[in-house]
Amino acid sequence: MKKIYILGNPSFESDSLPVKLLPKLKSSLPNFQFIHLDPTENLPEEEHLILIDIILGIKEVKVLTDIDKIESSPNVSMHDFDLGFQLKLMKKLGKIDKVTIIGVPQNINESQVLEQIKQTLGKCPQKKK
Repeated sequence: MKKIYILGNPSFESDSLPVKLLPKLKSSLPNFQFIHLDPTENLPEEEHLILIDIILGIKEVKVLTDIDKIESSPNVSMHDFDLGFQLKLMKKLGKIDKVTIIGVPQNINESQVLEQIKQTLGKCPQKKK
């Protein structure tokens, strides 16, 4: 069963949509294992890491596979490392090989984004048992 990690903070409305979708994703896509990942935790080390997260400035679900295209925030201290920086560092250290980020718009209808995610994940090949 392919693991899909859900990022987002339920305490912040602007970053909560992926977490709100978690129960619906689990029930409508039982062939995937959806796991909410706290943003303060370390990302799992997997050959192919699949994440669902908010991406600012998009209007529909987008798939990002080139982490070098992720713009990092300015790093002033060790507390400023964002997802892009963490993914790039993990790849450089050989902790992950491939990353797929399913980007969710910030302001979109839940049922609309759920359908778009389902279509996107329907194109993901399943591991053979």
